[in-house]
Amino acid sequence: QVQLVESGGGLVQAGGSLRLSCAASGRTVSGYTMGWFRQAPGKEREFVAVISSSGASISYAASVKGRFTISRDNAENTVYLQMNSLKPEDTAVYYCAADGAYSTKIKNYDYWGQGTQVTVSS
Repeated sequence: QVQLVESGGGLVQAGGSLRLSCAASGRTVSGYTMGWFRQAPGKEREFVAVISSSGASISYAASVKGRFTISRDNAENTVYLQMNSLKPEDTAVYYCAADGAYSTKIKNYDYWGQGTQVTVSS
């Protein structure tokens, strides 16, 4: 079993930055693809970014490309999401997830954290 705990969320003004962290425990996630997803009020959960186990492959949703950066530190069993130039529409609960295969599909992810709230004020 893999336990994931997100942190780093908060309230920020538009144009600001936040860095989310996702700490894994239970077992190493160095062999897992790690993804970030988000869910805004009244909307479905959506893909944000994904990084392969080695870090060699990365993908972003079009809405965050160029503003968000996903990275991982396998030695620390942690995945990060650096979010810059934040917009009010980035307001959501952000979740990290782990999967055995590289995927942007929510249904493919086996392990999920509880989420961290990000609120961007205008």
